[in-house]
Amino acid sequence: MTGHIVPGHVTRPPVSVPRTSGATTGSSTSGAAAPSTARRGLIARIILGERTDAAWIRPSFWALLIVTGLLYLWNLSESGWANSFYAAAVQAGSRSWTALFFGSLDSSNFITVDKPPASLWVMGLSARIFGFSSWSVLVPQALMGVAAVALVFATVRRSLVAFGQRLGAVGGLVAGAVLAFTPAAALMFRFDNPDALLTVLMTAAAYCVVRALPAASWRWLALAGVALGFAFLTKMLQGLLVLPAFGLAYLLLANTTVWRRLAHLGVAAGALVVSAGWWVLAVALWPASARPYIGGSTDNTVLDLVFGYNGLGRIFGATAGGGGNAGAARQPRPARASAERPGSAACSAARWASRSRGCCRRRCSPWSSVSGPPGSGTVPTAPALLS
Repeated sequence: MTGHIVPGHVTRPPVSVPRTSGATTGSSTSGAAAPSTARRGLIARIILGERTDAAWIRPSFWALLIVTGLLYLWNLSESGWANSFYAAAVQAGSRSWTALFFGSLDSSNFITVDKPPASLWVMGLSARIFGFSSWSVLVPQALMGVAAVALVFATVRRSLVAFGQRLGAVGGLVAGAVLAFTPAAALMFRFDNPDALLTVLMTAAAYCVVRALPAASWRWLALAGVALGFAFLTKMLQGLLVLPAFGLAYLLLANTTVWRRLAHLGVAAGALVVSAGWWVLAVALWPASARPYIGGSTDNTVLDLVFGYNGLGRIFGATAGGGGNAGAARQPRPARASAERPGSAACSAARWASRSRGCCRRRCSPWSSVSGPPGSGTVPTAPALLS
């Protein structure tokens, strides 16, 4: 009996080989289940959302963006050239890379517009690719409106994540719809003023800060600094109005120690200075005789705009260039030959730059225009320049 039982027990333990096979089966089962819980790639997440999202969230999000796009693009050419002042600068940038870099009002690079050129870069590149027209100038602005709505949705949704997925998505959709259907926003994103790009960049910075807070991510915070740096290159100090609030929020709420928060804020400040300062430094180092006069300044420097007309003057309510007394103070270098031609954009620019002195009015007709490409009509510049 004993000898009979022993062989049975000896042969059974090796029979526990099925256990190995069972483990293999279990691992293959878990391997089959893994793809359903694995996170999607970046592009798939943008298009389809997360796997854990409710089925209605992403279709609602895309429906909001489509409606926004239709709202901002519908009959867009009705705006014509919109702000003809910036339209003339876009046309100049479509003809001259130097004019595009500096934001010159005319392709002969006599004088720049009274803003930094970031928004003109976007429209100017569009005009270079698709040709200068009302659509090539204004479509980028409308698309910025769609991007701003998407960023508002994402920012608010992440801000409300603690209250649940459903409430966060509803809050994001409501916030995005409020922006899309605000009349002032609809006007702004159908016009060629710098405010469209300014709004997108400041909203992008807010999104980056919201992403940085829970993970204490210096990378996301640095991206916020880059976004605000280019907001500075869009409308100078107005682009930095949200900077104190963002910095304070990270300093108080980031999920890390105080010293790490301060270090991360230092990195973000460096990113902001680099992204905002490279163009200012380039203009400062460029010989003044080889570049256009900085419109709106009293001494042909960008820093005068920063602390004067386009900076503290805007924040504290002054409207004249250089923080005050602009008209009489603006004295650009003598106009080039192209500025002497009646009806040229340079002549209009010169009139605007020295309107209180009247140095160009004797040579220019009261309604100057910039001729567009064949069949595109003209861009009237005098009304905007003289208003």
